[in-house]
Amino acid sequence: MASVSTFARRAAAGSRRAGSRRAAATDRRRSPGGAGWLFATPFLVFFTLFLLVPIGIGLWMSFTDASLTGHGDGVFVGLDNYTEAFGDSQVWQTLGNTVWFTVLTTVPLVIVALVMALLVYTGMPGQWLWRLAFFASHLLPVAVVYQIWSMLFQPDRGMLNSVLQTFGMDGIAWLTDEKYAMWSIGLVTLWWTVGFNFLLYLAALQAIPDHLYEAAALDGAGAWRRLWSVTLPQLRRTTALIAVLQVMASLKVFDQIYLLTKGGPNGATRPILEYIYDTGFTNYRLGYASAVSYVFFGIIIILSLAQLKIFSRRED
Repeated sequence: MASVSTFARRAAAGSRRAGSRRAAATDRRRSPGGAGWLFATPFLVFFTLFLLVPIGIGLWMSFTDASLTGHGDGVFVGLDNYTEAFGDSQVWQTLGNTVWFTVLTTVPLVIVALVMALLVYTGMPGQWLWRLAFFASHLLPVAVVYQIWSMLFQPDRGMLNSVLQTFGMDGIAWLTDEKYAMWSIGLVTLWWTVGFNFLLYLAALQAIPDHLYEAAALDGAGAWRRLWSVTLPQLRRTTALIAVLQVMASLKVFDQIYLLTKGGPNGATRPILEYIYDTGFTNYRLGYASAVSYVFFGIIIILSLAQLKIFSRRED
């Protein structure tokens, strides 16, 4: 009997251990970690192949005398490209144009988008039509935007000059006069991209709790007081997000300027990305173009960190 009971106890212990192992295996299969990595693998592969690897190749190329024609590939020149970039007047001129465009467009794209969102949110008649009209331009490709505004900006038959002449004013060389070229591109950019910021503000307005407005109304706050004391403070995070995104997008401007003015007149609208493009693909200096692009990349990183620091302090 003793041997039978001992055997029974061992069998029971063995079954418990087997059950524990099966349960552990089941828990591992149910754990989200393994499945998560499995689903993330395609993204990580493409992220590595099409972002990390090109970044590494471009960084190495910036230290060489690489050329699009194949001459000089692999010749290590150290920091010569970076030294030349910091002493290149064209780099600083195009960087100044880029900064000026960023300042010129960022503030209107925040303020106008906020005004548009407030108009729709406050119950303006035909809200669906206004939402469509405000956002539709953002869906247009840059080639269509170029076609529309190049006709509007025509000095002789353009609609803008026709309106000015109706009021007895002289026409303006919108894209060929250094005084107006960058302002004209800023106007195009405002019309084209404000819809995205409008959509972000509208979503943020709809997320503000109604009881805040009710409490302000009970305290006797009027419409303007509710705007300044309730709405704008609640939109602080959204405004910070839009400002950061807009600065980053404006610093990377290329398409509309290249199509409308090709950097003219006299380089007044030429952004740094166009200079990088011309250096690498017109003058065939891929190594130097890579160095300039990484200098610009470093400036963007510094500005991004500064913006995040400023807005995080305001949140605190």
